[in-house]
Amino acid sequence: MCLGVPGKVLSIEPNAVGVTMGKVSFGGVTKEICLAYTPEAQIGDYVIVHAGFALNRLDEAEALEVFELLKEMGEREAWQGEASA
Repeated sequence: MCLGVPGKVLSIEPNAVGVTMGKVSFGGVTKEICLAYTPEAQIGDYVIVHAGFALNRLDEAEALEVFELLKEMGEREAWQGEASA
């Protein structure tokens, strides 16, 4: 199963061979991501990223909802880990 994670596009520029790349922030961690599959993405947009590729653009409300769900999952996993210890 694959998990796509939302990130915020901070910058966009072509690389040495002309592929559109961008710096994308994931909660403070910034990675260089290929934006070739999301040509509509602009600086400030949120994109779903898997394996270094932005797969689609989503609006801020959707991104914030995903962040909240991921946070809840992390809290739930932490609680389950404590309960089994």
